[in-house]
Amino acid sequence: MKKLSLLLIAVAAVTSSCTWVKVSEQASSVAVANAANVRSCKFVNEVSVSVPNKIGFIKRDADKVATELTTMARNEAATDGSDTIVPSSTIENGRQSFNVYKCNKK
Repeated sequence: MKKLSLLLIAVAAVTSSCTWVKVSEQASSVAVANAANVRSCKFVNEVSVSVPNKIGFIKRDADKVATELTTMARNEAATDGSDTIVPSSTIENGRQSFNVYKCNKK
């Protein structure tokens, strides 16, 4: 039983540090900015994204969760040709909203 518990803890520790969301090729050019940087940009829409913030009863690393949320928002923004995202909410229970903008005139 002790070996099983140690194995479960090890698996949870390893998987809680993994980044599951990858930046798509299109999203690699989507910038993450703040509100001051998008004053001359066109607002496109708002996206809400979510990722697991716990594996079972173990909380995932907050930085990993934040990175994955940003990556998902960048991927989402790229699908409609947008090029910039700005966080519009704080992270709560693995969820966050982002405003999506078109800044480059292409």
